[in-house]
Amino acid sequence: MIDQLYRKAILTVAERDSVEKLLRARAWPVAQRFVAGEDIPSAVQAMKDLQADGISSNMDLLGEFIESAADCTRFADNVLGVVEAMQGAGITPYVSIKLSSVGQGKDEDGEDLGLKNARRIISKAKEYGGFVCLDMEDHPRVDQTLAQLRTLIGEFGRAHVGSVLQSYLYRSLKDREGLDDIKPNLRFVKGAYLEPETVAYPDKADVDANYRRLVYQHLKSGAYTNVATHDERLIEDVKRFVLAHGIGKDQFEFQLLYGIRRDLQKQLVKDGYRVRVYLPYGRDWYPYFSRRIAERPSNALFVLQGMLKG
Repeated sequence: MIDQLYRKAILTVAERDSVEKLLRARAWPVAQRFVAGEDIPSAVQAMKDLQADGISSNMDLLGEFIESAADCTRFADNVLGVVEAMQGAGITPYVSIKLSSVGQGKDEDGEDLGLKNARRIISKAKEYGGFVCLDMEDHPRVDQTLAQLRTLIGEFGRAHVGSVLQSYLYRSLKDREGLDDIKPNLRFVKGAYLEPETVAYPDKADVDANYRRLVYQHLKSGAYTNVATHDERLIEDVKRFVLAHGIGKDQFEFQLLYGIRRDLQKQLVKDGYRVRVYLPYGRDWYPYFSRRIAERPSNALFVLQGMLKG
């Protein structure tokens, strides 16, 4: 409950115009710990640095809830540029997209614009043997996102498109079970949006317990599983689980956030595990940065100390 109250307080304050204006003006030097630059060359260099340590990347061009259809299509074009840049750098493209950013819910000639733009991105990624993860957003978008995931897997195959489930949502266990027939590649996270208690667990212990259930069930189903957490207790539990159930290291990977626990990332690689870093970049960094601050008090303290130094 305390964690939920802390996250709610931070996100509520961060949404205030005056706070956003201050942080955008003063916090970018600090935000660079969590965001790999504002342009493609900076992000590509960050990917190369990770690759040198045996760590893969999941590139995310930041931006969400874009209003106009034209801006959504331009955003999709920019993501296509990311795919091309990764291929050009000798890196198999692996990108995340928020369907809201590319037009989910907007009609264009009788078709959902988000689905239309996602098809363009996935088609290009598939051409290069790459992968696109459909990020999960706040709870009102879950049904449509999962329905579109099912459609896109049917068209492109689960080797090229997957999605995310959030363990703080009560519904996620049933959502995962409902996808067993297509065995999708899923990324499991705890969840970073501000959600009401009517749809999300308020207590961290319940979120963690649900996280274990989701990951263990997906591993047992035989589907590829992305364990996205920095919680070392959960990581150790997953290691023990796969060992006990004879699950190979080629069926899952650990995913961590850019700028957090590089030592842990390197150690996991050293221990023979697949590791991928969620690598966000772009000028629309503030919403993502706010959620990172809200995850734990130590992040907020780091930001405050950095701003005071500036």
